[in-house]
Amino acid sequence: MQNYYKFQPLLKSTLWGGDKIIPFKHLNSTQQQVGESWEISGVKGDETLTASDGSPVQSLNELVKEQQGRLVGEANYQRFGDEFPLLIKFIDARQDLSIQVHPTDEIAHRQGKSRGKTEMWYVMDSAPTAKLYNGLKKQITPDEYKQMVSDDTICDALAQYDVREGDCFFIPAGRIHAIGAGCFLAEIQQTSDVTYRIYDFNRRDKDGNLRQLHTQEAAESIDYTVLSDYRQHYEPRKNEGQLLVECPYFNTAVYDLDEPMELDYSELDSFVILIGLKGEGTISIDDGEPVSLNAGETVLLPAHINNVRARGNIKFLETYVLS
Repeated sequence: MQNYYKFQPLLKSTLWGGDKIIPFKHLNSTQQQVGESWEISGVKGDETLTASDGSPVQSLNELVKEQQGRLVGEANYQRFGDEFPLLIKFIDARQDLSIQVHPTDEIAHRQGKSRGKTEMWYVMDSAPTAKLYNGLKKQITPDEYKQMVSDDTICDALAQYDVREGDCFFIPAGRIHAIGAGCFLAEIQQTSDVTYRIYDFNRRDKDGNLRQLHTQEAAESIDYTVLSDYRQHYEPRKNEGQLLVECPYFNTAVYDLDEPMELDYSELDSFVILIGLKGEGTISIDDGEPVSLNAGETVLLPAHINNVRARGNIKFLETYVLS
């Protein structure tokens, strides 16, 4: 059984996509307007395949079905079955994305969907003018929400943030949000492609049609709670893991290394995903041969591994699921 997996990215061209992802990942591709690179995905119809390294190519969910708890952790396999629980992306927004919201699991089930979506963003090297929306900045009622969507003023109710590299935002299901033009970020989320588009700046698609909105489904999903601040606050430190988000769907930390570091997973009943954000490095898994972990690379470590030694000048995210 392998002690790590890398996957072939799924590149998604979008209306709002930019030109950063292909050079960031050092890919030989002429695809245009790549807005998303799906790094690790078990979404049905969009499952990532293992990178060709001489072994037979398999989909992520085939690996889960074959290896079960040894890959994802025994408790996670009991909880999620043969579907991998996380979806990992890089996102490059040349234009603003739509204002949107995701349902909770409970609401998604009621609406005939398999599950909801909670997610997080870690901002990478973005444009100086990059902004995003996350959460309500003032109290509104469901009726006021519908009116503000109708009269193109919904953005007036949203908290907007100027962002820079290292900023982190948590987006629990029910929170209105949108990635703005100039943002380049990593996204970690539940395995779900359920998105309700609230407002899209009256943009038209390539055929000249207004893009579909999901006003009613979104209205059923919005959490109208107002917070004073929606940013995740942490103190960046070298050579020490900094916890960013801890929730029922994922735990995520950031590491910024310039000296070797041991990561002990011997007591963890979960897979671990390492997402390269910046720089170059290697990881040695259970005293095995070094494996590259560079900016733009994503590595899945099975639950059965015990120890990782990371070396190099590398910043990466570490994420796993505790059931």
